[in-house]
Amino acid sequence: MTIQERAERIKLLIMDVDGVLTDGRIVYNEKGVGSKFFNVKDGLGLIILSHTGIKSAIITARRSKMVTKRAKYTNVDLVYQDVHDKAKVYEDIKKKLKLSDEECAFIGDDLIDLSVLKRVGLAISVSDAVEEVKSVCHYVTSLSGGRGAVREAIELILKSQGKWDSILAEYSA
Repeated sequence: MTIQERAERIKLLIMDVDGVLTDGRIVYNEKGVGSKFFNVKDGLGLIILSHTGIKSAIITARRSKMVTKRAKYTNVDLVYQDVHDKAKVYEDIKKKLKLSDEECAFIGDDLIDLSVLKRVGLAISVSDAVEEVKSVCHYVTSLSGGRGAVREAIELILKSQGKWDSILAEYSA
């Protein structure tokens, strides 16, 4: 099955955060407060995705108020933080949304993501993911985590589903 055929079936895009929606850096100030850097193109991509009827979710091993705020701002439907068994949460999400593996995509970058990547219909890694992750994925983005990789994956899905031209028309009017 081709990448486009896999992408045509997607009804849910699930993402890791650190190394996917961010470049993986966590910067602490002198008070010990951490900051993450998110990409605006990824953000607009998530907002566009939400308007197409495709759901989105975050599953991340860390807990962060910044992730909660970013998810709300970019219309992410489901957020699961402080998760160390991502496969269990993935199965719960599938059941909740009544989806099959073939209807789900996941974007990851590190070993903790492998259990979900091996289950989904469209497994995606960012270009700077560890080799063990890249080797099990159907698609490796040309862009790195936190640098537009999520937007690239969203465009792949929307173009494969024939939704991209109407989005372009809406923004070009």
